[in-house]
Amino acid sequence: MTAALKGLVRRRAQFRCEYCHFPERLSELRFQLDHILARKHGGPTSAENLAFACFRCNSHKGPNLSGIDPTTGKAERLFHPRADDWAAHFQWRGAVLIGRTAVGRATIGVLNINRPDVVLVRKALLAEGVRL
Repeated sequence: MTAALKGLVRRRAQFRCEYCHFPERLSELRFQLDHILARKHGGPTSAENLAFACFRCNSHKGPNLSGIDPTTGKAERLFHPRADDWAAHFQWRGAVLIGRTAVGRATIGVLNINRPDVVLVRKALLAEGVRL
């Protein structure tokens, strides 16, 4: 993967995780480039198939393409940062990320985005005026 491609993905994401929107500058761990469609499923290493992801979101996502919507109990595809509009699928309720759609809810579940420790960190950041 070229430095130019890495830079493009980082800048396009505005240096935030494309799943949970955590800012890279506030992370203890380096952010990663996520293959939205995992290489094991034939996903290419291309700008269209790469997302900028925090270590936690990328680790939970792994090669998953779908998850269970906790509201309907049905399998749903995960949020696709290149094809989907983030605000159409997610909204903030304080420090908790809420899924507006089945895709959003399934993604939040698979990526475990609202872990209690992370919600506490988000609350502290919001109190300091950090935009999520």
